[in-house]
Amino acid sequence: MGGISVWQLLIILAIVVVLFGTKRLKNVGSDLGDAIKGFRKAVDTSDDKPSEAVQKSEAADTTGRTIDATAEHAEDPSVKK
Repeated sequence: MGGISVWQLLIILAIVVVLFGTKRLKNVGSDLGDAIKGFRKAVDTSDDKPSEAVQKSEAADTTGRTIDATAEHAEDPSVKK
């Protein structure tokens, strides 16, 4: 009880092929493969090199200067109330 036999898997595979067809299953498989390749490429490139934004922020931190500022809301003069 609780186990799936080889025959049950073959029956499920046959039903899926009949419902979707081999052409659509081929497209789904290639799309899934492309997505996995893209994900691996994104993960590999992020580990090798830090992004430019990180490099720039690290360069800004080494200057030792502090900027004192206050945020204010400015209304757009072209917008009428």
